[in-house]
Amino acid sequence: MPLIKPLMVFVNLIILISCAEEPPAPPSKVNILHVSDVAWEPLNPARGDQSPQAATLWGDRKGGMPATRPAGEDCPICESGQQEGPVPTGFLARFADGFSSPPHIHNVTYRAVVISGLIHNDDPAAEEQWLPPGSFWTQPKGDVHITAAQGEDVMALVEIDQGPYLVMPPKEAFETEEQAMKINAADLEWLDLPGMQPIPGGPKVAYLWGEPADGRPSGNFLKLPHGFEGEIHSAGSAFHAVVIQGQPVYIGGSDQVLDPGSVFSSAGNIIHPVHSDPVTDTILYIRTDARYSLVVRYIR
Repeated sequence: MPLIKPLMVFVNLIILISCAEEPPAPPSKVNILHVSDVAWEPLNPARGDQSPQAATLWGDRKGGMPATRPAGEDCPICESGQQEGPVPTGFLARFADGFSSPPHIHNVTYRAVVISGLIHNDDPAAEEQWLPPGSFWTQPKGDVHITAAQGEDVMALVEIDQGPYLVMPPKEAFETEEQAMKINAADLEWLDLPGMQPIPGGPKVAYLWGEPADGRPSGNFLKLPHGFEGEIHSAGSAFHAVVIQGQPVYIGGSDQVLDPGSVFSSAGNIIHPVHSDPVTDTILYIRTDARYSLVVRYIR
């Protein structure tokens, strides 16, 4: 069993710190939401039974959720410094096999990650390009497009900077300077974590959007190899980590296995003890407004 000397790596900082202390106590102010416990509802109620299903992970897809923390309480899914009103939101979207939407637009731009199945999202006249799990795309507001799905269990993570998220007819289309982005999972650029001496088969990061800096939101994939044991140290007003691949174990008072689509969220300085399963690499989609760090204790 290979033993990796514990290392702390600051994502987006060129710093390497030896870290030999014992693992910290499990965090007590973390919100964990299992995909099996989410509340599904129609994404577009106007389409009735033909609508995809949606389940909110954080924020408020419909807009207007109070975003401030109650006095004396922590709110790991809230973003501090905001008043009541629209807030950044992440939700799951689930599609039936063979689903294909009519042409439509949205009032807000969204970012999305395929979790399972195959998804095509593009201009109605575009050639089909099916995105497999782990792929990332963006859909600019106002652009006419369709969304289609293939597979028995098609699910994606969708993220917006503020709600409400509306489905509108093509006649409401409008132009912006935004450009759509599409990255197939096979084309992701996996990089060694900054400041970390490369470890064969070690953790990797793939940057997706935003400028990683304190106070500015950004999103990236973090890959933890199978057999990984360590911690993610988060900070800032909001940290969300959605399982895209694998079944990592969140170590706490009672260890919790997280299936794809599950999320753990926090606010402030929190340590997240996470282990990958022994067979499959873990891929997390992380949205945060501050730098986070990774402590590698073992890679078995």
